[in-house]
Amino acid sequence: MTPTEAWLERLIAHPTVSADTNLPLIEEIETALCGAGAACERFTDPTGLKASLLARFGPDLPGGLMLSGHVDVVPVAGQNWTVPPFTMTRSNGRLFGRGSADMKGFVASIMSLSERLASITLTAPLWIAISYDEEIGCVGVRPMLDDIAARGIRPDLIVVGEPTSMQLGLGHKGKMAFHASIKGVARHSAEAPLALNALHLAADFITGLRRLQDDIEARGPREAGYSIPYATVHVGKLTGGTAVNLVPDHAELQMECRMMAADDPLALADSIRKVANATVAPHRSRFADAAIIVDNAGSYPGLATDIQEPAVQAFAACLPDGTIECRLSFGTEGGLFAQALDVPVVICGPGNMDQGHRPDEFVERTQLALCDDVLFAAVNRFCQG
Repeated sequence: MTPTEAWLERLIAHPTVSADTNLPLIEEIETALCGAGAACERFTDPTGLKASLLARFGPDLPGGLMLSGHVDVVPVAGQNWTVPPFTMTRSNGRLFGRGSADMKGFVASIMSLSERLASITLTAPLWIAISYDEEIGCVGVRPMLDDIAARGIRPDLIVVGEPTSMQLGLGHKGKMAFHASIKGVARHSAEAPLALNALHLAADFITGLRRLQDDIEARGPREAGYSIPYATVHVGKLTGGTAVNLVPDHAELQMECRMMAADDPLALADSIRKVANATVAPHRSRFADAAIIVDNAGSYPGLATDIQEPAVQAFAACLPDGTIECRLSFGTEGGLFAQALDVPVVICGPGNMDQGHRPDEFVERTQLALCDDVLFAAVNRFCQG
């Protein structure tokens, strides 16, 4: 195995599902980075069971390069794996295991890169940011980012290594998640017209959201390069009711909005709440307590990077000739980095999200080898000179 493949085997062996601790893996990464000469700092969560890690090779100066990755993975429960999910399996040029594509392959490339730095004198810093709980809302990177911003750390470029098949990712959509609490009026079902069915009210709300989606598609901002080039509104879960002979007085709805970087998230949230108010308004004269209360359940911003940025052009020169640019339909921590630090951010990593989150997740060995070459070339370009 190559050093990167050996590191990937070590990383996959840690079952860092978001619900569980990542400290054994962080300990292993931190020990290796410090042993290679990095200055390391942990950012532990309030439970003490998880941590992010910030490491620096080279001088503590402005500029340089930052490589960012997360080490949490999605669960394997209920998935039909034909290989052990937390043991790396090699077959036909592919390396199987949970997180191989999303995104321990990139982290493995970072780790093997760190072992090559002993023979290199860096004149600008190489920053490595490793986070937890990305899969449940980019949670773990935020405290670390607050500290990075407060310290004035401003690399020339940040590379977030989510799987792009090593294409140059210049953007991704942002996300807002919402929880809606729908309040109706209960009654025996024999007199249902005298009550206000919370599930019916929720259904009317969903119909209004579908009309809002149609309006966004017709008149909202668009950005080329996405499979869906406009913001989307999606209801993912609806619950309510206890018995068929009782009109339910309460329902719960979970939904999200995926938006372009050019969209105004506050305006989109306001539009959703207007739909809620319009849904309830016809009923308030009979049912004063009727309500649909929409609360924000988490969000992260989108990303839109200008390919003409000099740092982006410099990184693009490290990629093979003919590499194409892309936009990602899934979210990443890239938008948070760009928002917090106001520096160019690109998304570029080995593997493809078509394999991520699925049983028998894998990354191609050729993708890891290409990532190794690109990261080494990027260090030479951004951290020496």
